[in-house]
Parts: sequence; structure tokens; C-alpha cells
Amino acid sequence: MSYSHQNMGSGSRSARGYEFGRTYVVRPKGKHQATIVWLHGLGDNGSSSSQLLESLPFPNIKWICPTAPSRPVSLLGGFPCTAWFDVGEISEDLHDDIEGLDASAAHIANLLSTEPTDVKVGIGGFSMGAAIALYSTTCYALGRYGTGQPYTINLRATVGLSGWLPGWRSLRSKIERSNEATRRAASIPIILAHGTSDDVVPYSFGEKSAHSLGMAGFRQVVFKPYEGLGHYTVPKEMEEVVHWLASRLGLDGSR
Repeated sequence: MSYSHQNMGSGSRSARGYEFGRTYVVRPKGKHQATIVWLHGLGDNGSSSSQLLESLPFPNIKWICPTAPSRPVSLLGGFPCTAWFDVGEISEDLHDDIEGLDASAAHIANLLSTEPTDVKVGIGGFSMGAAIALYSTTCYALGRYGTGQPYTINLRATVGLSGWLPGWRSLRSKIERSNEATRRAASIPIILAHGTSDDVVPYSFGEKSAHSLGMAGFRQVVFKPYEGLGHYTVPKEMEEVVHWLASRLGLDGSR
């Protein structure tokens, strides 16, 4: 079996003392050219992500699949489950848990910090995992976390499935304050995919996320609608999205 529990980052604590769960790794079957951290949705874990990614025919990608801390979630009336950050009702007035977002983004960055310098690194995820992947991407562009601490990972690509963009209201003004942030935003490829029948994170949130990124200066955003798809992934979506990822990263056999 080529995915296994790793101790890297496992057991580290977030800003509020919640402990991150196990991290699983799907090792590349061919030459290691890229490493992608893949982030699960609310209530899920890294093990199920690793089993999904294990089946994909992309031998040059190493997948790192961490597990979020178990914490009380406002959306669930305070019931605890695995979550990258706290979230209430998913609506236009959604409050961003910056402390939780930063803690998870830092945990993810730590997982990528020990990758070889010649390996391209990226982040992807589903639902809440897509939200933290996009938040991490905005941290990369800005060069800092929401708290102001420096963000040092050189992200090369981002994938977001059935998710949303935290901090979308203020993103454009933050990016436009810095020439370096503008350059970074324009340089990173991002693909968003969303089912038109999603009844958990509405399709309009995917559209708004893509639009907000574009307006903030992220020039390489692709948005793919999937007709009739609900709040789940299907093999066709995963294979198309990861093929895009491999192509944008210039991996062997992807052209």
C-alpha cells in the first residue's frame, strides 16, 4: 500500500489548542516532481482523501493528506467534528474565523516546508478544504497570514472543488496595496470546479469566488461548472482537474 501515516505535523496544535489529526501520504509511483497538500471537507479525514487520490493516474505527484482538528462548529450548533476553522451558516454574511484559518494555513505550510527545492508545491481541497486552500493562496499572494506573520511557501498551483473564498470582500484592496502581491496573484494558476446542483455550498459561491479572485488580480483562474453535480466529487471531475494541475505544473506525460 503506497499511502501511509506520517508523523510530520501530526499532533501539532492550532492557535486555540486544537490538535491536528493524522497526516497520510500517497507516494509518487514515478519521478517525484510535485507535492500537493489535499484538504478534506467538514467532518472528514486525511485517510479518505488519500484513498481517493491513490487511484488517480498521476505518477509524479506526491499527495499529503492531513486531518483537521476536531473542534466545535457553529454551523452544527457547537457539535465537535473535524474542521479546518469554525464556520457558521454559509451565506453572503459569512463571518471569517481568521484565527482558525491562519492556524490551518500555517499547519499546511509546515507540511510543505520540508519538500525538496526542485519539487513544485501546491494546495487543493474539497468544500471547507477548498476554502482553506484558497485562503492559503491569498496568504501566498500577500506574503503574510491574516495576523501579519510572513507566509514563506512558494505555491505553484491551487485547486478548489465545491468551496468558497474566505475574505473575498477585502481581498482586492489588500492585493492592490503591494506591487509584489499583485505580481504573485497574477502568477499562480487556480482552478475552481463546482456542481450546479450543490445544496450545501451553493453554485453561486463558486462563481463569486472565481469572480472575486479575478477582480483582485489573480489572472490565471479557471472556473469549471459541472452540470447536475451536487456536493460531492465524481471521477471525471477529479481526473480533469488533476490533469489540468499536472499540465500547469509541467509534469512528465501531462502535455
